[in-house]
Amino acid sequence: MLLDRDRCVRAVRSRDARFDGWFYTAVLTTGIYCRPSCPVVPPKPENMSFHPSAASAQQAGFRACKRCRPDASPGSPEWNERADLVARAMRLIADGVVDRDGVPGLAARLGYGPRQVERQLVAELGAGPLALARAQRAQTARLLIETSSLRMADVAFAAGFASVRSFNDTVQAVFGLTPTELRSRVRGGAPPRTPGTLAVRLPFRRPFTPDSLFGHLAVTAVPGVEEWRDGAFRRALRLPHGPAVVALRPETDHIGCRLTLSDLRDLSAAINRCRWLLDLDADPVAVDELLTGDPALAPLVHAGPGRRVPRAADGPEFAVRAVLGQQVSTAAARTHAGRLVAAHGEPLAAPDGGLTHLFPEPGTLAGLDPDSLALPRTRRATLTTLVARLAAGDLDLGPGADWDRARAELRPLPGLGDWTVETIAMRALGDPDAFVATDLGIRHATRALGLPHTPGALTRRAEAWRPWRAYAVQYLWSTTSHLMNRLPA
Repeated sequence: MLLDRDRCVRAVRSRDARFDGWFYTAVLTTGIYCRPSCPVVPPKPENMSFHPSAASAQQAGFRACKRCRPDASPGSPEWNERADLVARAMRLIADGVVDRDGVPGLAARLGYGPRQVERQLVAELGAGPLALARAQRAQTARLLIETSSLRMADVAFAAGFASVRSFNDTVQAVFGLTPTELRSRVRGGAPPRTPGTLAVRLPFRRPFTPDSLFGHLAVTAVPGVEEWRDGAFRRALRLPHGPAVVALRPETDHIGCRLTLSDLRDLSAAINRCRWLLDLDADPVAVDELLTGDPALAPLVHAGPGRRVPRAADGPEFAVRAVLGQQVSTAAARTHAGRLVAAHGEPLAAPDGGLTHLFPEPGTLAGLDPDSLALPRTRRATLTTLVARLAAGDLDLGPGADWDRARAELRPLPGLGDWTVETIAMRALGDPDAFVATDLGIRHATRALGLPHTPGALTRRAEAWRPWRAYAVQYLWSTTSHLMNRLPA
């Protein structure tokens, strides 16, 4: 990542929160690093150096500012906007792949050699995969120290450290405080006492309009797996070490996140899945600036700036749901998915409210009898072919997926047209430029706005919205009176 020094200095001097997560400011005279919006009086420019990642600043010997907590800033939007090697690696590191499988496992997922992955990460981020994973472990450790009553040895294990000594040394080096000192600073607020339950705040960049985001997730919630309850979107997650239940509540300046984990080692992965689901690392200023250049979209953006793309917590799960939703209403799609969950989902050991199951894995669905599905024959064939490819590992829809390759592998499958492929690209793969030109809601919206509404003409018109066409879709959808465009009561 090439940092423009003059632009970075201006951002720090103006305490511009839009750049939080884009870069980090190291202060040579104090030995600390901060987010650009740090409220402390900015240092002189000659005493600043800039780093593209927290790991880079830590490797250079700087510790995190105790005031602005740069480790808790929103993630860089670049990793969600790009599909190159570095961006895919960062998404996989955030999902915990290095902690679970090491650098060789990361490289294998990416289809490159470990040395090539190391070189590219160091060249762009100033730190290799191990250092980046270490920075993430440090942030996870801090969350556990400050929000739980776990013994420090258990915190070290849950955060992914190989030893208590490594945990102590890392926390001291990164935060300038021992683990015990970190915990003593927050004793004014009692941490939750329920084993495995944690409450954290998920930051986002402003502006942020939550109504269509949470409305969409609530309206399309799969019975047994997802629900809207008590002002929060809740769902069951399948994580590397066991199931979890998450409740996400929109607040004024953050998303309230309550996690009930069966294994605390999954904390970091769970938080990153939630951030991904709600598209919290987006850069709404850049998106809205481009889209307001179109006179047809400008009023929609001004009416609800900062709309996010409702994504999927699990790529293969969403692909199955997309097939079930072909050419049927939202209610019918929920019914089909709910039946699949009831028949083949994995029951939760401790049901929580309306959450009773995990969505069935592709391997489980690969063995089902097609005649048991209440679907047209052609859609049964589509579903069984898709889950067979997913179960065999021939189709990658995970956080490190190559978007173009995934599209190329999806399109030849029987029954997968442009709507399904682009819907998967938008919500499962997170491609910010995915565009569902054939969507019925889009056609109604564009007709009402006087825009071309045939797929070919609309696609040509939408060239001006690139690379943010998935966000243009959210603004177009917002013109309808559908329940998904407002927060549930």
